[in-house]
Amino acid sequence: MAPSTQTKKTPVALVGLGGVGVAVMQQLLSPPLSAKFRLVMIANSKKYLYHSKSSAPDFSPTTFLNELNSQGQPIDLPAMIGALATHPDGPAIFIDSTATDAIPALYPTILQMNIHVVTPNKKGFSGNLSLAQSIINASYPKQGSLVYGESTVGAGLPILSTLRDLLETGDEIIKIEGVFSGTLSYIFNEFSKVEGGDVKFSEVVKIAKDKGYTEPDPRDDLSGADVARKLTILTRLCSTQTPSLPYSLLPEGYASVPTSSLVPEVLQGCKTKEEYVERLEEGDAEMSKLREEAFKEGKVVRYVGVIDAKTGKVEAKLEKSVPSVVANTPSHLLIT
Repeated sequence: MAPSTQTKKTPVALVGLGGVGVAVMQQLLSPPLSAKFRLVMIANSKKYLYHSKSSAPDFSPTTFLNELNSQGQPIDLPAMIGALATHPDGPAIFIDSTATDAIPALYPTILQMNIHVVTPNKKGFSGNLSLAQSIINASYPKQGSLVYGESTVGAGLPILSTLRDLLETGDEIIKIEGVFSGTLSYIFNEFSKVEGGDVKFSEVVKIAKDKGYTEPDPRDDLSGADVARKLTILTRLCSTQTPSLPYSLLPEGYASVPTSSLVPEVLQGCKTKEEYVERLEEGDAEMSKLREEAFKEGKVVRYVGVIDAKTGKVEAKLEKSVPSVVANTPSHLLIT
């Protein structure tokens, strides 16, 4: 009898079963990834389910929630990590598709247990300096496990890998400037157009929310925190070859980035997202005035993130911009 030529599949755990997590699951369960990886563990915020035996059937992208709810155990991160670390087909991959702070805090531990980490979660890389440094120290090349967070900036675009290649081949970063938030890009493209317009800011935000473009609480997008987190990640990457942007520049991560909030002062006291959405139009006058000023100057209103390597300045701000000026400036790396 000829020996088996079946390729060993890398075990994968997927934590976080929202829209992104389910899309990742579907990819893992379909060719060509299904020939290389085996999804052995899934988890949401309440339960996890581990297929410890190789003979267990694959998870189904249509029935996984019923299986998780009926057979899953209460969420137990130490037990989950321990099971992955001892999987016979390891080293395993841990995919964190959540937006929580709790799991990124465990990245150093996970990496030290010879488990690779893949994540779109920005919290670990854009938070306080000590955690970000601990993640780096626990991963390749300082230790053997890999951490891959390409989609923390630019979604599916190869932004971080491109920037890393530029830095490692000796290119000088002068300035990174652009619209970093897909949500805010949609909102301001609809609100402030080159040809003008009179749509209310509150109406655009509500439409974006109804289409699922915003977080359940739109203030999470309008606070600018998401843009500040992406700026932090890029700044820390630039620090490897850019003396004016030292790794210690943002000690508290995104919280150290000067950030303009789009939540009007009159709505700062809203206690719930429902109250905020209901009163959103109270901030329309302020935004309409800014749009009119921009239009008279031949400009549009945009929410822009800037990393200036010459001045060492990092900021997230609302500004009046000349249309396409960033894209037409050769020394800028445009992030969208």
